[in-house]
Amino acid sequence: MWRARNAGRFAPGRGAPVRRKVGNFVGNGPLPGPERRKARPVVAGTANGGEASAGTRPAAAVAARTGRKKVWVPVQKKGGNGGSDAEDQAAVGGGYAGGDEAEGSLEGDDLLEPDDSEHDDGDGRLLGEEFDNSLNIHGQLLGEEFDNSLSIAGDHDCPDDNDDGSEQPNKNPVPQSNQSPRLRVKLRRGWVECRHDIDAFAPGLLSIYESLRPSEEHRSKQSQLIDSLTKSVSKEWSNAQLHLYGSCANSFGTSHSDVDVCLEIDIGTGSVVELLLRLAEILRADGFGDVEAITSARVPIVRMLDSGSGFSCDICINNLFAVANTKLLRDYAQIDGRLLQLASIVKHWAKLRGVNETYRGTLSSYAYVLMCISFLQLREPKILPCLQAMEPTYTMVVDDTECAYFDEVHLLPDFGAENEESIPELLWAFFHYWAFQHDYRKDVVSIRMGKIISKKEKNWTTRVGNDRHLMCIEDPFETGHDLGRVVDRQTIRIIREEFERAADILQHDDDPCDTLFEPYNYNHEPEPPKMP
Repeated sequence: MWRARNAGRFAPGRGAPVRRKVGNFVGNGPLPGPERRKARPVVAGTANGGEASAGTRPAAAVAARTGRKKVWVPVQKKGGNGGSDAEDQAAVGGGYAGGDEAEGSLEGDDLLEPDDSEHDDGDGRLLGEEFDNSLNIHGQLLGEEFDNSLSIAGDHDCPDDNDDGSEQPNKNPVPQSNQSPRLRVKLRRGWVECRHDIDAFAPGLLSIYESLRPSEEHRSKQSQLIDSLTKSVSKEWSNAQLHLYGSCANSFGTSHSDVDVCLEIDIGTGSVVELLLRLAEILRADGFGDVEAITSARVPIVRMLDSGSGFSCDICINNLFAVANTKLLRDYAQIDGRLLQLASIVKHWAKLRGVNETYRGTLSSYAYVLMCISFLQLREPKILPCLQAMEPTYTMVVDDTECAYFDEVHLLPDFGAENEESIPELLWAFFHYWAFQHDYRKDVVSIRMGKIISKKEKNWTTRVGNDRHLMCIEDPFETGHDLGRVVDRQTIRIIREEFERAADILQHDDDPCDTLFEPYNYNHEPEPPKMP
């Protein structure tokens, strides 16, 4: 069977039994985990295909764990407001089986399809290996690893679509007597506890973090490069300014980060392309290597190589939103050291697992940092504040947009002190949230608001052009920009399955610091089936 990368990789024996108590997040409630669905074939050699690994952890092995560490995340599903069958069917996919809400038009491959069309093998039977086998259609719990917080809405307990209760479609749709071929599951308040010994992995995780931090030599070479560029640019444009931006300047860079520079300059009657071509000539004349003007990109740049430092450097023109974003992230990083640790580890994990490549339809490093900031804003007690919701002490106007926030972060040194969660605890909760709790169909991550906001509020309920809005992460200043716009139906499955894999490893593996960062091997992806 041809299946998506990681599809069905963790049956309930591994992925489901984590238990933490309700109440660790503010804002919207949690959602079910990823639905086990047969994926469509993809082109061989891309990032979207891959072979699912087999095998599950025996129930007895998990049941043998008696000690649990009380670090809480919510497990109650969001309450429903009723709605059409089309909306219910969209909810079954958790945001990645079409992902758009029922309102408006759905374009191309984002049309929602009937659940039974993807799960029926032609004889009316469900493809069993694709689904969790711990629940049967009569509402009995078959797996030892599910506690009694799960109650199945079977023939005797299934509300109609107009019910105002908290029932939601289950992640494991099965045929019923009506036209909605899915099982509905109600999650009551209960707990999902992290393994009791998770703090034992703190030294290993923090060692990885320390290994990623740029050295003093790296920073020194970076400064030397900026000095050289400034000399070259000032000869032609004396009033121009150079700003470092991106990971090389926002504190979230590594020793492998390239250098991104914004040239702030008054273009006058000229054009960005003309200015970039002139800049490329100047840099070549001053001895910089491999200088290339890339004028067709979304953000046109000059790319060059500094032979002295070995750094690759991209120079853009007047991309001041990026400059403002860089300062905002750098200020957030100064409030609580756990942000830098968490985001650096998550970025490292994403790169090794192949879900940090926007050209393949996954997320940028910048998007992962925003996800980490939002996550720490939502912890209870909070670890990070919402700087844009506070009285602004910094303002920068970009294209008639005011970028303003409270930047006197030295006044917030102990903001998150009441929350004593460790990095292993936060890392597990982060992956658990994105695997099982985030509502991909309705929610938008917004560090600007310090909470989860709705797609309806952003008018991101349908695909517009190439912006699918299946996984929504709002840029804090350029608020019409969705950092998740590149994610499609196939890659959102991959991303969420990788979140589930990571949460499972941290919960169960004897050496998660080794397994978690195992590089994904694209060479092991199976060949697609031959077309008849």
